Amino acid sequence: MKRSVARKTVTLLLAGYFAFGSTFAVYDLPRAEAGLFDIGDILQAGINIAQARDTVKKQLDVLDKTADGQQYIFERTQSQTGVYDDPYLNERLDGIMANMTAAIGQVDKTVYDLPYAYYVSSFDYFNAACGMGHVMYVNKGAFDFVANDDELAVVLGHEMGHGQAHHVAKSYLHSIDRALLAQVGSAALGGTALTEYLANATYAYSSVHASKGDEKEADALSWDYMIHSNYNPGATAAVWQRVLEKLGDNTQSGVNLWINPSDHPNNMSRRDRYEKKLEEYSGKHVSVKDGNVSVNGKKFVTPAPAGGMSTAERAYFVEGNLAAAYHNGHNKQAARADGNTVMLGAQPIMTCVDGDENVQTLVDRLNKNK
Repeated sequence: MKRSVARKTVTLLLAGYFAFGSTFAVYDLPRAEAGLFDIGDILQAGINIAQARDTVKKQLDVLDKTADGQQYIFERTQSQTGVYDDPYLNERLDGIMANMTAAIGQVDKTVYDLPYAYYVSSFDYFNAACGMGHVMYVNKGAFDFVANDDELAVVLGHEMGHGQAHHVAKSYLHSIDRALLAQVGSAALGGTALTEYLANATYAYSSVHASKGDEKEADALSWDYMIHSNYNPGATAAVWQRVLEKLGDNTQSGVNLWINPSDHPNNMSRRDRYEKKLEEYSGKHVSVKDGNVSVNGKKFVTPAPAGGMSTAERAYFVEGNLAAAYHNGHNKQAARADGNTVMLGAQPIMTCVDGDENVQTLVDRLNKNK
Protein backbone atom coordinates (compact mmCIF):
# COMPACT_ATOMS: atom_id res chain seq x y z
CA MET A 1 0.00 0.00 0.00
CA LYS A 2 1.16 3.51 -0.66
CA ARG A 3 -0.20 6.96 -0.05
CA SER A 4 2.26 8.53 -2.44
CA VAL A 5 4.27 7.28 -5.38
CA ALA A 6 7.86 8.26 -6.06
CA ARG A 7 8.24 10.11 -9.34
CA LYS A 8 9.82 8.12 -12.14
CA THR A 9 9.87 8.14 -15.92
CA VAL A 10 6.59 6.98 -17.36
CA THR A 11 6.43 5.89 -20.95
CA LEU A 12 2.74 6.68 -21.32
CA LEU A 13 2.44 9.90 -23.30
CA LEU A 14 -1.18 10.68 -22.47
CA ALA A 15 -2.57 14.07 -23.36
CA GLY A 16 -5.77 14.05 -21.31
CA TYR A 17 -7.50 12.66 -18.28
CA PHE A 18 -8.57 9.06 -17.62
CA ALA A 19 -11.76 7.30 -16.61
CA PHE A 20 -12.51 7.99 -12.96
CA GLY A 21 -16.06 6.82 -12.98
CA SER A 22 -16.38 4.92 -9.71
CA THR A 23 -17.00 7.73 -7.26
CA PHE A 24 -18.99 7.47 -4.06
CA ALA A 25 -20.94 10.63 -4.85
CA VAL A 26 -24.67 10.35 -4.20
CA TYR A 27 -25.62 13.20 -6.50
CA ASP A 28 -25.81 13.16 -10.28
CA LEU A 29 -22.78 14.26 -12.27
CA PRO A 30 -22.68 15.28 -15.94
CA ARG A 31 -22.88 12.43 -18.40
CA ALA A 32 -20.48 11.94 -21.27
CA GLU A 33 -21.81 12.60 -24.74
CA ALA A 34 -21.95 9.65 -27.12
CA GLY A 35 -21.76 9.60 -30.89
CA LEU A 36 -18.59 11.58 -31.53
CA PHE A 37 -18.76 10.65 -35.20
CA ASP A 38 -21.53 9.61 -37.54
CA ILE A 39 -21.93 6.24 -39.24
CA GLY A 40 -20.19 7.53 -42.34
CA ASP A 41 -16.87 7.51 -40.52
CA ILE A 42 -17.25 3.81 -39.92
CA LEU A 43 -17.90 3.03 -43.57
CA GLN A 44 -15.06 5.25 -44.75
CA ALA A 45 -12.58 3.79 -42.30
CA GLY A 46 -13.38 0.23 -43.27
CA ILE A 47 -11.61 -1.13 -40.21
CA ASN A 48 -12.03 -4.28 -38.17
CA ILE A 49 -14.10 -3.39 -35.10
CA ALA A 50 -12.85 -6.36 -33.12
CA GLN A 51 -9.26 -5.37 -33.82
CA ALA A 52 -9.99 -1.80 -32.75
CA ARG A 53 -11.56 -2.95 -29.50
CA ASP A 54 -8.54 -5.16 -28.83
CA THR A 55 -6.25 -2.18 -29.37
CA VAL A 56 -8.27 -0.07 -26.97
CA LYS A 57 -8.30 -2.85 -24.37
CA LYS A 58 -4.52 -3.18 -24.49
CA GLN A 59 -4.14 0.55 -23.86
CA LEU A 60 -6.59 0.40 -20.96
CA ASP A 61 -4.80 -2.61 -19.47
CA VAL A 62 -1.58 -0.61 -19.34
CA LEU A 63 -3.35 2.13 -17.42
CA ASP A 64 -5.31 -0.20 -15.18
CA LYS A 65 -2.95 -3.05 -14.36
CA THR A 66 0.66 -1.84 -14.46
CA ALA A 67 2.84 0.14 -12.10
CA ASP A 68 3.71 2.59 -14.90
CA GLY A 69 0.03 3.17 -15.63
CA GLN A 70 -0.68 3.67 -11.95
CA GLN A 71 2.18 6.14 -11.68
CA TYR A 72 0.88 8.22 -14.54
CA ILE A 73 -2.69 8.18 -13.26
CA PHE A 74 -1.64 9.01 -9.72
CA GLU A 75 0.33 12.08 -10.77
CA ARG A 76 -2.33 13.26 -13.21
CA THR A 77 -5.13 12.82 -10.69
CA GLN A 78 -3.29 14.73 -8.01
CA SER A 79 -2.81 17.60 -10.45
CA GLN A 80 -6.56 17.60 -11.14
CA THR A 81 -7.83 17.38 -7.55
CA GLY A 82 -5.08 18.96 -5.50
CA VAL A 83 -3.58 17.27 -2.46
CA TYR A 84 -4.53 18.06 1.14
CA ASP A 85 -1.39 17.17 3.04
CA ASP A 86 -2.69 16.93 6.60
CA PRO A 87 -0.71 14.57 8.89
CA TYR A 88 -3.74 13.62 11.00
CA LEU A 89 -5.98 12.78 8.04
CA ASN A 90 -3.16 10.97 6.27
CA GLU A 91 -2.57 8.85 9.36
CA ARG A 92 -6.25 7.95 9.56
CA LEU A 93 -6.35 7.11 5.88
CA ASP A 94 -3.20 4.99 6.14
CA GLY A 95 -4.74 3.00 8.98
CA ILE A 96 -8.05 2.38 7.24
CA MET A 97 -6.39 1.44 3.96
CA ALA A 98 -4.08 -1.01 5.78
CA ASN A 99 -7.02 -2.59 7.61
CA MET A 100 -9.22 -2.86 4.52
CA THR A 101 -6.39 -4.23 2.38
CA ALA A 102 -5.82 -6.96 4.97
CA ALA A 103 -9.57 -7.69 5.03
CA ILE A 104 -9.74 -7.89 1.23
CA GLY A 105 -6.68 -10.14 1.25
CA GLN A 106 -8.69 -12.76 3.14
CA VAL A 107 -11.11 -13.11 0.21
CA ASP A 108 -9.13 -11.79 -2.78
CA LYS A 109 -5.36 -12.19 -2.86
CA THR A 110 -5.07 -10.11 -6.05
CA VAL A 111 -5.29 -7.00 -3.87
CA TYR A 112 -1.54 -7.42 -3.37
CA ASP A 113 -0.72 -7.55 -7.10
CA LEU A 114 -0.92 -3.78 -7.47
CA PRO A 115 -1.05 -2.08 -4.05
CA TYR A 116 -3.39 0.90 -3.92
CA ALA A 117 -1.99 4.40 -4.38
CA TYR A 118 -4.10 6.89 -2.45
CA TYR A 119 -4.19 10.36 -0.95
CA VAL A 120 -6.45 12.99 0.61
CA SER A 121 -7.77 15.46 -1.96
CA SER A 122 -8.46 19.13 -1.33
CA PHE A 123 -12.21 18.96 -2.09
CA ASP A 124 -14.49 19.96 0.79
CA TYR A 125 -17.49 17.78 -0.06
CA PHE A 126 -18.26 14.16 0.82
CA ASN A 127 -16.84 11.78 -1.76
CA ALA A 128 -14.15 9.26 -2.51
CA ALA A 129 -13.19 7.69 -5.81
CA CYS A 130 -11.21 4.82 -7.25
CA GLY A 131 -10.01 5.02 -10.83
CA MET A 132 -7.92 2.78 -13.01
CA GLY A 133 -4.62 1.51 -11.67
CA HIS A 134 -5.95 1.19 -8.10
CA VAL A 135 -5.58 4.95 -7.68
CA MET A 136 -7.84 6.34 -4.96
CA TYR A 137 -8.50 9.67 -3.40
CA VAL A 138 -10.66 10.61 -0.44
CA ASN A 139 -11.94 14.16 -0.21
CA LYS A 140 -11.01 15.96 2.98
CA GLY A 141 -14.74 16.67 3.25
CA ALA A 142 -15.42 12.95 3.67
CA PHE A 143 -13.60 12.95 6.99
CA ASP A 144 -15.89 15.72 8.23
CA PHE A 145 -19.02 14.03 6.91
CA VAL A 146 -18.78 10.57 8.48
CA ALA A 147 -19.20 9.90 12.19
CA ASN A 148 -16.16 7.64 12.60
CA ASP A 149 -13.58 5.48 10.83
CA ASP A 150 -15.97 2.52 10.68
CA GLU A 151 -18.22 4.48 8.33
CA LEU A 152 -15.27 5.72 6.31
CA ALA A 153 -14.10 2.10 5.97
CA VAL A 154 -17.43 1.28 4.29
CA VAL A 155 -16.84 4.07 1.78
CA LEU A 156 -13.28 2.92 1.08
CA GLY A 157 -14.40 -0.70 0.88
CA HIS A 158 -16.93 0.30 -1.77
CA GLU A 159 -14.28 2.09 -3.80
CA MET A 160 -11.81 -0.76 -3.41
CA GLY A 161 -14.57 -3.06 -4.63
CA HIS A 162 -14.63 -1.02 -7.83
CA GLY A 163 -10.87 -1.35 -8.00
CA GLN A 164 -10.81 -5.10 -7.42
CA ALA A 165 -13.49 -5.63 -10.08
CA HIS A 166 -11.77 -3.23 -12.54
CA HIS A 167 -15.10 -1.49 -13.06
CA VAL A 168 -13.78 1.75 -14.53
CA ALA A 169 -11.76 0.14 -17.33
CA LYS A 170 -14.56 -2.32 -18.10
CA SER A 171 -17.22 0.40 -18.10
CA TYR A 172 -15.20 2.59 -20.40
CA LEU A 173 -14.54 -0.25 -22.82
CA HIS A 174 -18.24 -1.15 -22.88
CA SER A 175 -19.23 2.47 -23.45
CA ILE A 176 -17.27 2.88 -26.65
CA ASP A 177 -19.70 3.08 -29.54
CA ARG A 178 -18.92 1.86 -33.02
CA ALA A 179 -18.05 5.30 -34.29
CA LEU A 180 -15.43 5.88 -31.60
CA LEU A 181 -14.01 2.44 -32.24
CA ALA A 182 -13.74 3.22 -35.93
CA GLN A 183 -11.83 6.39 -35.20
CA VAL A 184 -9.40 4.99 -32.64
CA GLY A 185 -8.86 1.90 -34.73
CA SER A 186 -8.14 3.67 -37.97
CA ALA A 187 -4.70 3.79 -39.51
CA ALA A 188 -4.59 7.52 -38.83
CA LEU A 189 -4.51 6.91 -35.10
CA GLY A 190 -1.73 4.63 -33.99
CA GLY A 191 0.92 4.55 -31.28
CA THR A 192 1.08 7.74 -29.25
CA ALA A 193 -1.79 9.31 -31.17
CA LEU A 194 -4.08 6.44 -30.18
CA THR A 195 -3.12 6.79 -26.53
CA GLU A 196 -3.68 10.54 -26.64
CA TYR A 197 -7.05 10.08 -28.29
CA LEU A 198 -8.12 7.57 -25.66
CA ALA A 199 -7.06 9.87 -22.87
CA ASN A 200 -8.90 12.85 -24.37
CA ALA A 201 -12.05 10.83 -25.02
CA THR A 202 -11.87 9.44 -21.52
CA TYR A 203 -11.71 12.95 -20.09
CA ALA A 204 -15.30 13.42 -21.20
CA TYR A 205 -16.14 10.09 -19.62
CA SER A 206 -14.42 10.82 -16.34
CA SER A 207 -17.51 12.09 -14.50
CA VAL A 208 -19.75 9.18 -15.44
CA HIS A 209 -20.31 6.61 -12.74
CA ALA A 210 -20.27 2.88 -13.20
CA SER A 211 -23.57 1.16 -13.91
CA LYS A 212 -26.09 0.37 -11.19
CA GLY A 213 -24.98 -3.24 -11.48
CA ASP A 214 -21.40 -2.21 -10.77
CA GLU A 215 -22.53 -0.06 -7.84
CA LYS A 216 -24.46 -2.96 -6.32
CA GLU A 217 -21.47 -5.24 -6.81
CA ALA A 218 -19.19 -2.70 -5.10
CA ASP A 219 -21.67 -2.42 -2.21
CA ALA A 220 -21.71 -6.22 -1.87
CA LEU A 221 -17.92 -6.39 -1.97
CA SER A 222 -17.69 -3.67 0.69
CA TRP A 223 -19.90 -5.83 2.93
CA ASP A 224 -17.64 -8.85 2.42
CA TYR A 225 -14.59 -6.77 3.23
CA MET A 226 -16.19 -5.25 6.34
CA ILE A 227 -17.12 -8.60 7.89
CA HIS A 228 -13.51 -9.72 7.42
CA SER A 229 -12.25 -6.61 9.22
CA ASN A 230 -12.36 -5.43 12.82
CA TYR A 231 -14.80 -2.66 11.93
CA ASN A 232 -18.43 -2.72 13.03
CA PRO A 233 -20.50 -4.22 10.18
CA GLY A 234 -23.40 -2.04 11.28
CA ALA A 235 -21.51 0.91 9.79
CA THR A 236 -22.64 -0.32 6.36
CA ALA A 237 -26.24 0.67 7.07
CA ALA A 238 -25.32 3.52 9.41
CA VAL A 239 -23.38 5.50 6.81
CA TRP A 240 -26.34 5.40 4.43
CA GLN A 241 -28.66 6.49 7.24
CA ARG A 242 -26.31 9.44 7.71
CA VAL A 243 -26.41 10.19 3.97
CA LEU A 244 -30.21 10.11 4.05
CA GLU A 245 -30.37 12.49 6.99
CA LYS A 246 -27.82 14.96 5.64
CA LEU A 247 -28.31 14.75 1.86
CA GLY A 248 -31.72 13.13 1.40
CA ASP A 249 -32.72 10.28 -0.86
CA ASN A 250 -31.94 10.27 -4.56
CA THR A 251 -34.89 8.22 -5.75
CA GLN A 252 -35.88 9.10 -9.29
CA SER A 253 -39.11 8.51 -11.14
CA GLY A 254 -40.99 9.43 -14.25
CA VAL A 255 -39.24 11.49 -16.90
CA ASN A 256 -36.04 11.82 -14.82
CA LEU A 257 -35.38 8.12 -15.33
CA TRP A 258 -35.17 8.82 -19.06
CA ILE A 259 -33.60 12.27 -19.18
CA ASN A 260 -31.12 12.19 -16.31
CA PRO A 261 -30.88 8.69 -14.82
CA SER A 262 -28.73 8.18 -11.75
CA ASP A 263 -26.06 5.54 -12.04
CA HIS A 264 -26.27 4.80 -8.30
CA PRO A 265 -29.04 2.89 -6.51
CA ASN A 266 -31.04 5.22 -4.28
CA ASN A 267 -29.72 5.86 -0.80
CA MET A 268 -32.63 4.33 1.09
CA SER A 269 -32.42 1.07 -0.84
CA ARG A 270 -28.71 0.85 -0.07
CA ARG A 271 -29.32 1.35 3.65
CA ASP A 272 -32.13 -1.20 3.69
CA ARG A 273 -30.11 -3.74 1.71
CA TYR A 274 -27.33 -3.55 4.27
CA GLU A 275 -29.80 -3.83 7.15
CA LYS A 276 -31.10 -7.07 5.64
CA LYS A 277 -27.53 -8.35 5.42
CA LEU A 278 -27.10 -7.56 9.11
CA GLU A 279 -30.25 -9.51 9.93
CA GLU A 280 -28.99 -12.48 7.91
CA TYR A 281 -25.52 -12.23 9.46
CA SER A 282 -27.13 -12.51 12.91
CA GLY A 283 -29.05 -15.62 11.91
CA LYS A 284 -32.29 -13.60 11.87
CA HIS A 285 -31.99 -12.85 15.58
CA VAL A 286 -31.53 -9.07 15.28
CA SER A 287 -33.30 -6.31 13.36
CA VAL A 288 -33.71 -2.53 13.30
CA LYS A 289 -36.70 -0.45 12.33
CA ASP A 290 -37.17 3.28 12.88
CA GLY A 291 -34.28 3.39 15.35
CA ASN A 292 -35.59 0.51 17.46
CA VAL A 293 -33.26 -2.47 17.90
CA SER A 294 -35.03 -5.79 18.37
CA VAL A 295 -33.67 -9.16 19.46
CA ASN A 296 -35.73 -12.22 18.51
CA GLY A 297 -38.65 -9.96 17.66
CA LYS A 298 -38.69 -8.18 21.01
CA LYS A 299 -37.56 -4.62 21.62
CA PHE A 300 -34.08 -4.35 23.10
CA VAL A 301 -33.21 -0.66 22.92
CA THR A 302 -33.83 2.65 21.22
CA PRO A 303 -30.45 4.39 21.55
CA ALA A 304 -30.30 8.07 22.39
CA PRO A 305 -28.59 10.39 19.90
CA ALA A 306 -24.87 10.48 20.72
CA GLY A 307 -21.46 11.03 19.20
CA GLY A 308 -22.88 13.20 16.46
CA MET A 309 -25.21 10.36 15.42
CA SER A 310 -28.99 10.26 15.42
CA THR A 311 -30.98 7.53 17.16
CA ALA A 312 -31.43 5.73 13.84
CA GLU A 313 -27.76 5.89 12.87
CA ARG A 314 -26.59 4.70 16.26
CA ALA A 315 -29.13 1.86 16.20
CA TYR A 316 -27.35 0.30 13.22
CA PHE A 317 -24.08 0.23 15.18
CA VAL A 318 -25.85 -1.61 18.01
CA GLU A 319 -27.33 -3.98 15.46
CA GLY A 320 -23.89 -4.57 13.96
CA ASN A 321 -22.43 -5.50 17.35
CA LEU A 322 -25.34 -7.81 18.11
CA ALA A 323 -25.11 -9.41 14.67
CA ALA A 324 -21.40 -10.07 15.20
CA ALA A 325 -22.14 -11.52 18.64
CA TYR A 326 -24.68 -13.98 17.26
CA HIS A 327 -22.57 -14.81 14.22
CA ASN A 328 -19.55 -15.61 16.39
CA GLY A 329 -21.47 -17.52 19.06
CA HIS A 330 -21.11 -14.99 21.88
CA ASN A 331 -24.86 -15.22 22.50
CA LYS A 332 -24.24 -18.57 24.20
CA GLN A 333 -22.93 -16.62 27.17
CA ALA A 334 -24.88 -14.32 29.45
CA ALA A 335 -25.00 -10.60 28.87
CA ARG A 336 -23.25 -8.55 31.53
CA ALA A 337 -22.26 -4.98 32.35
CA ASP A 338 -18.68 -3.76 32.08
CA GLY A 339 -18.89 -0.25 33.44
CA ASN A 340 -21.42 1.47 31.19
CA THR A 341 -20.97 -1.04 28.36
CA VAL A 342 -23.38 -3.88 27.67
CA MET A 343 -21.36 -7.01 26.85
CA LEU A 344 -22.52 -10.26 25.29
CA GLY A 345 -19.71 -12.72 25.84
CA ALA A 346 -16.56 -11.01 24.58
CA GLN A 347 -18.53 -8.72 22.24
CA PRO A 348 -19.32 -5.13 23.32
CA ILE A 349 -22.89 -4.29 22.32
CA MET A 350 -23.30 -0.63 23.29
CA THR A 351 -21.90 1.88 25.73
CA CYS A 352 -24.65 3.75 27.54
CA VAL A 353 -24.50 7.55 27.55
CA ASP A 354 -26.77 10.30 28.85
CA GLY A 355 -30.24 9.66 27.51
CA ASP A 356 -29.85 5.88 27.29
CA GLU A 357 -31.53 3.46 29.65
CA ASN A 358 -29.54 2.15 32.59
CA VAL A 359 -26.90 -0.38 31.59
CA GLN A 360 -28.20 -3.04 33.96
CA THR A 361 -31.73 -2.61 32.63
CA LEU A 362 -30.43 -3.33 29.13
CA VAL A 363 -28.35 -6.29 30.35
CA ASP A 364 -31.40 -7.85 32.01
CA ARG A 365 -33.56 -7.25 28.93
CA LEU A 366 -30.97 -8.74 26.58
CA ASN A 367 -30.63 -11.85 28.74
CA LYS A 368 -34.40 -12.22 28.69
CA ASN A 369 -34.70 -11.73 24.91
CA LYS A 370 -31.68 -13.54 23.59
